[in-house]
Amino acid sequence: MECRILGRTGLKVTAIGYGAIKLPHISREQAAECLNKALDLGINFIDTSRGYSDSETKIGHALKARRREYYLATKTDGRDYDSAMAELETSLRELQTDYLDLWQLHSISNKDRWRQVTARDGAVKALHKVREEGVVRHVGITIHRDLDVMKEAIASGEFETIMLVYNPLDSENVAGILPLAKQQGMGTIIMKALSGGQIAYPKQARRAGLGGPDALVAGALRWVLSDENVDCVIPGMQAVHEVEENFALINPFVPITDDERREFIARLGELRGEYRYGQRCLSCGYCQPCPQGVNIPVILHAATIVQSYPDDLKYLGYQMYRELQVGAEACIQCGQCLEECPAELPIPDLLSEAAKLLAS
Repeated sequence: MECRILGRTGLKVTAIGYGAIKLPHISREQAAECLNKALDLGINFIDTSRGYSDSETKIGHALKARRREYYLATKTDGRDYDSAMAELETSLRELQTDYLDLWQLHSISNKDRWRQVTARDGAVKALHKVREEGVVRHVGITIHRDLDVMKEAIASGEFETIMLVYNPLDSENVAGILPLAKQQGMGTIIMKALSGGQIAYPKQARRAGLGGPDALVAGALRWVLSDENVDCVIPGMQAVHEVEENFALINPFVPITDDERREFIARLGELRGEYRYGQRCLSCGYCQPCPQGVNIPVILHAATIVQSYPDDLKYLGYQMYRELQVGAEACIQCGQCLEECPAELPIPDLLSEAAKLLAS
């Protein structure tokens, strides 16, 4: 079974942990069945949050007698010292434990939140106090989208782990952030490796392959875990068969090959008519080099950021585009990229749309 060291925490965690964000969608009995199955198989890392409705309550109910068999992580939405400490007290009570292996600041995803938690009486102060007292063994942070905040958090040295969104779509552009975290000795935890459950075959089109009963799920998890900068992935699970299928991918773990990566992209492309990300570039690079020097993956990713990010972060896409020497308008629609794209995306059309979007 594949286990990895979670950065400088020193914790030896299973490469796939249990993401408990979906536990509120199932009954207490179903949650207990899933969680106990995970521990029976050997999964030893469970991640939840004070903000995930009754997730903590269900974990406490199901696993209070097995506390020493797994590492437990939760998060606080408190931004100042007092609110974070109050949430910790509630988390410990609901989880029915007297300590946490990892306590994380939740979704510090813009500069205002970063300033709040790092202020003199911010939540960072709470993290360090309870770690010194032994109530919390290790501390971390979770961040969405804002690359500048990610870099500041990594450089600060305040946190032992960082949780980021990373999947084959790399919708939050963290491929360049993960190595920075690893260089600082931080443990890297990946959320939304299946893009919030979207990278999966619709039930009526389910197809096995790539090491699992759902080729898209298996391909995406293997894709992310094959990145040397990833320590642990925490897919949300709400059924026993999901626990069993995900666990099988690390027992043993087999890194995804180039041929399998291409197959995964092609399978994703097959669903472009009904799949919400069907027209999105996966930055695989098979279309490169372009005869005109157009960096197709970067341009299409920049366009995705401008289209889908909150208004205060759209600048990241424009900034990415401005740094390129060759713009989207340089495409002469020669069609070479169409022959190479495994997902069969209409790249020249997408570049034309991106040129208009990014010129504004």
